Amino acid sequence: MTNSKRKQPTKPNATDANIEDHKSTAVVDEPPKSSPELAATTSTPTAQFFKLCFGHELHNFANLKSFSSWLQRPVDGAALGVFRMLYGAAMLIDIAEERGGGQLDVRFGEPHHCHFPLFNGINALAYPLMGCVYLAMWLGAIGIMLGYRFRCSCLTFVTSYWYIFLLDKPAWNNHSYLFGLVGTLLLFTSANSYCSLDSWLHPELRRAVPYWNYFLIKFQFFVLYMYAGLKKFSFEWLSGYAMSSLSQHWVFAPFRQLLDGELIDLLIIHWFTAFFDLSIAFFMTCEKTRLLVTPFMLSFHLMNSRLFSIGMFPWVCLAEVPLFFSFDWPRRVRCQAKPGSPAFEEQSKRPIQSSPGFMAQLRSCVILFYCALQLFLPYSHFITKGYNNWTNGLYGYSWDMMVHSYDTVLTSIKVVDNNNQQVHHLNPYAFTEYDRWTKYADMAVQYAKCIEKNIHDDMDKNPENSPLSSRNISIYFDIWCAMNGRFQQRTFDPRVDLLKAPWSPFERTSWSLPLLTELNHMRPKLKTITNEVLAWNNYSDVIFVADFPGLTLSNFIAPALFNCSLTILEGNVRYKSAKDGEAYFLTAGKSISLESNATHYVTTIGQKPASYLYTYVNKTMLDQDIVIDNEGQTSERPLLPLWNEFKQRIANYQQFLKHLANCLLFLIYDVPIPISIRERD
Repeated sequence: MTNSKRKQPTKPNATDANIEDHKSTAVVDEPPKSSPELAATTSTPTAQFFKLCFGHELHNFANLKSFSSWLQRPVDGAALGVFRMLYGAAMLIDIAEERGGGQLDVRFGEPHHCHFPLFNGINALAYPLMGCVYLAMWLGAIGIMLGYRFRCSCLTFVTSYWYIFLLDKPAWNNHSYLFGLVGTLLLFTSANSYCSLDSWLHPELRRAVPYWNYFLIKFQFFVLYMYAGLKKFSFEWLSGYAMSSLSQHWVFAPFRQLLDGELIDLLIIHWFTAFFDLSIAFFMTCEKTRLLVTPFMLSFHLMNSRLFSIGMFPWVCLAEVPLFFSFDWPRRVRCQAKPGSPAFEEQSKRPIQSSPGFMAQLRSCVILFYCALQLFLPYSHFITKGYNNWTNGLYGYSWDMMVHSYDTVLTSIKVVDNNNQQVHHLNPYAFTEYDRWTKYADMAVQYAKCIEKNIHDDMDKNPENSPLSSRNISIYFDIWCAMNGRFQQRTFDPRVDLLKAPWSPFERTSWSLPLLTELNHMRPKLKTITNEVLAWNNYSDVIFVADFPGLTLSNFIAPALFNCSLTILEGNVRYKSAKDGEAYFLTAGKSISLESNATHYVTTIGQKPASYLYTYVNKTMLDQDIVIDNEGQTSERPLLPLWNEFKQRIANYQQFLKHLANCLLFLIYDVPIPISIRERD
């Protein structure tokens, strides 16, 4: 596209690359007509299929020089600029929510609060200084959104973001990891070339950007979707055990006209989602299918925003969808992509770099290394064995999105005074609001040592009020958890003192108990038994338990439970009541009635794990259900509680800004900071 007064150029110019869409930029990819060898390579079936699927010529990937030229070709930065603005806006909201800005005083103002850093040398700063870190991150997000002093804003944001991210592993998830990566990638791009204060103040910035600016971000989202799909193509996910009862949500109401709840859970939530995650990035990349699958892409993320509490993740993914379309679509929307416009006439004089220099090839090598690293990390768990437990690796970079669901019924922390062997029980969440430490050995060790430090600090400050006689203590965790519809079982060996427990990031943790996969064949039976027990009445329930040989379960039956029984499914156990002291040996198929308001002990004997179940009726649920009926309460929650969510976010943001103001007033004027302290036992 050229000005009508100019002669038609003999070679494609930079204007073409800036104002045309992906189809038009293919002109830049074409080899010179005078090169029969390269022309032949573009006419092969493989090359034509590659062009059809990905919209680019295969010869661009023949060697490093061709690949570098392809990455360096100038394109319009308009779509990238819009993504920059939307990403910055999403991060402004995310800071006050999932980054913990609204609970800044609780997370960093309480001296006993435990943190779980990736590296033990990373420590939280004092509360007022942490407020400054959040302020820097907040200002950086504003700078990214507005495109003001873009490089400095990005650097400020990502430095603060990664510091807070690495400070607490239990807060990790896939999208928080993604947000940090995208912010880091934006730091190296020219995303401020369009619709930014920088380009308004400095018109020379309104220029084309190299294509690798788009490629890196699109590749990151490509990996997100593809690996999420690969992780879902497993027996665990395709069997339908990961997500249960989601079919009752209102977003699946149209499907309930055709399918029952179980089929919706299996076919749509599990099977379709696995296929969607694996294929959507390929379909969005292919020009022939892009428009067809875009409605599915938009609907998928909008549904996720209603189904799960996952913050800004669906909205950031929606923001990247337009990156798969033409580079100049924002200009087309604003009717500014006109031939002969001054901003692009100047760029038309820039020649296409046919032979990239050393720096361009070096940049391409760095980009390839980053891509290879992102492809490798999700499957690098054979190296970092210490972080493996029932799942492989730390949650986040593995892209195991929604593949595993947990149900924890018991978390017990026992502190033993080794001088007199007295046992003290501690509130498991006395020093943290997270619960992921209950499933990962590295965090369990960190939490135990943090508890020890807090106990010693309290003894130093108030030795006369301490229940302990000495600083010589041991800490034991007894945690019962179920994953994806399995039995409740222990995650750690309750006989191991975690203050002395060995742990290494490169060796398997011996005291981390394995998932009892040998009992997987019983999961269909568990579902059948559950349906039978729940059909007794509206207040009956069942719990399935599996334990390792030599370990004893101490279980107290609350007074609110009645009609309780214990039934052995597999293995052999010894049952003993704390009241009569008489022991009974129970084998598979045997049952025994249990007394309420009493403790009993179940010891697994033999060489293999034992599995059993408890059935009971909950009197508390019965009473609560009657109260609700008497008041005539019905489900009055709106289908789209957008107004309530908006008010909650406004209140949370006000709290965040209040915390920032308190920190600044303390640092500048020494004004005391009011801090909300969580109650703990």
